[in-house]
Amino acid sequence: MRAPLQFVLDFFTGGDPVLPAPARVPLQAHLPEAPVQAGDVTTPQMLPPARPSPVHDVPAPAPSGFTHPAANRHAQLQGVTVSYRFERSRRKSIGFLVGADGLLVRAPSWVPLREVDAAVQEKATWIVAKLQQFKQRQTEQFQKAIEWRHGAEVPFMGRTVQLCVLERGVGRVLGQDIPADQLLPVTVPPGASVTQVRDAAQVWLKKQAKTLFEQRLHHFAPLLGVRWQKLSLSSASTRWGSARTDGHIRLNWRLIHLPISQIDYVVVHELAHLREMNHSPRFWETVGEVMPDYAQRRQALRQAPVDLQED
Repeated sequence: MRAPLQFVLDFFTGGDPVLPAPARVPLQAHLPEAPVQAGDVTTPQMLPPARPSPVHDVPAPAPSGFTHPAANRHAQLQGVTVSYRFERSRRKSIGFLVGADGLLVRAPSWVPLREVDAAVQEKATWIVAKLQQFKQRQTEQFQKAIEWRHGAEVPFMGRTVQLCVLERGVGRVLGQDIPADQLLPVTVPPGASVTQVRDAAQVWLKKQAKTLFEQRLHHFAPLLGVRWQKLSLSSASTRWGSARTDGHIRLNWRLIHLPISQIDYVVVHELAHLREMNHSPRFWETVGEVMPDYAQRRQALRQAPVDLQED
């Protein structure tokens, strides 16, 4: 018997999804209101050997484009798609601001949109350069944060937690003046190396990831009318997740570094494959049923400063 068809979610493909028809179901709250029961969870090491199965795999070019989370206008600037936020204001001229969210353009109420578009094109070189610089700075800050030493700030669900390293046998807890929900606590042998601290911290992160992923799968599966059977944590270097026809979902544990909105997008994407094992218009319509703003979330995920090449 052939092994179940596996469908791989590749967030670094060049093409954009076909937009679905208007959503039929409103987006649900990010987190469930009541506790849920844990599902049947296995790790990749616990899975029995399986015969090769057909995989949809697409070459992974570098992400391109910049998207403001509240974008309402778009432009092609130096071959790059820039989705930006446009606002009317009382200023006397057209203004440009590049920040953590992307590009914000403001213009007086009397300036027609064609002049705004022309001004954006005129500033294309400056805009793209600033967006690239800001993204590079964010990436450097992200990578610098994970130094795996006591006191380091580690990205966690879109915010940061402070790494608290306690050596076994030491009577006092370092960082005890910091709220517990802002700490990443690890216990290591005396004189532990940076690698040992990193490994201990990643055990904690993976435990948090498994718990959260289970909750999100339980939350969204009924909304999509599907049932998942198993969850495995993945350390894949090029994928955020995958789904098989037998209900086996694999999610990259590094998603725990990202905001819940992006984590939810990956969860919904994979669950939607249990109805549509493809990337057809019907698939994207399925995603849109519970997540009308999936395109913005998808773009934000593609721009996430997470180096998936590091294992």
